Amino acid sequence: MNQALNRIHPDAKIGKNVVVESFSTISADVVIGDDSWIGPNVTIMDGARIGKKCRIFPGAVIAGIPQDLKFRGEKTVAEIGDNTIIRECVTVNRGTAARGKTIVGSNSMLMAYVHVAHDCHIGNHCILVNSVGLAGEVEVDDYAIIGGMTAVHQFCRIGTHSMVGGASKVKKDIPPYIRASREPLQYVGVNTIGLRRRNFSTESIYTIRDILQVLYQKGLNTTQALEKILDLFSQGEERDNIVDFVRGSSRGIIKGYDPDNGATDEDDF
Repeated sequence: MNQALNRIHPDAKIGKNVVVESFSTISADVVIGDDSWIGPNVTIMDGARIGKKCRIFPGAVIAGIPQDLKFRGEKTVAEIGDNTIIRECVTVNRGTAARGKTIVGSNSMLMAYVHVAHDCHIGNHCILVNSVGLAGEVEVDDYAIIGGMTAVHQFCRIGTHSMVGGASKVKKDIPPYIRASREPLQYVGVNTIGLRRRNFSTESIYTIRDILQVLYQKGLNTTQALEKILDLFSQGEERDNIVDFVRGSSRGIIKGYDPDNGATDEDDF
C-alpha cells in the first residue's frame, strides 16, 4: 500500500496481504482481514470490522455514522463477512443502541449504490442489486436476492432463498423460498430456479410449493393457514422455516397474488 497517497491511522488493524489503493481513508478503530482489497477513494470509518478476502470498490463508505436522530455517539460497529464484495458507492452505516451492530454476512455482494442503514442484519450468500435501499433494522436472511432500486421499510424481514423483483416497495415481511413482485408487493410463486441452483431436490421444491399454496391460495387467513400446514405436512426444515417465519413476523407478511391476474406458480414446473 502507498502510505503517501492514503490516510491510514496507525492504530488500524490491517491483516496480511491487504491492498489499499490510492486516496483511501482508514480510521483508527478498524479491523481488516487478510487478503482483502480496498479500492481507491474508499472511506472506512471507526467501527468497521471487515473480514478476509473482501473486495471494496471506489467510493464505498463503511461504518458511517447512522442516519438516525436517536444516535448519541454510542460505540457501535459495522461488520462485513469474509469473501464479500462491496461495489461502487455502497454505504454501510454502523449500528445504534438498538442492536449495537450492522452486519453484512459472508460471500455476499452489494452492487453499486446500495445503502444499508443502521442495525440491519444481512445473511450469507445474499445479493443486493444496484441502488437497493434498506432502512434501519431490516433483516435479510441467507441466499436472498433483492432486485435493483428496491426500497425496504424499517423492521422488515426478507426470508431465506427468496427473490424480490426490481423496483419493489417492501413494506411487509417476505416469507422464505418465494418470488415477490408487482405493486403492491405480493407473492407470485416459488423461487424454483434459485432453489434448483442450490441443489434443492424436486421433492423439496414441490413440498415448498404445496405449503405456500395453503398459505396463499386457499382463501385462509394466516392463523387458519398455519394450522392447516401443521396438520397436512410432516415436520421438516422447509415447513418449519416457513411456519416459524410467519409466526415470528412483527409487520405481517405480504399478500398473495390474484389468480385472475395471470400469475401462477405452476409456470415454475
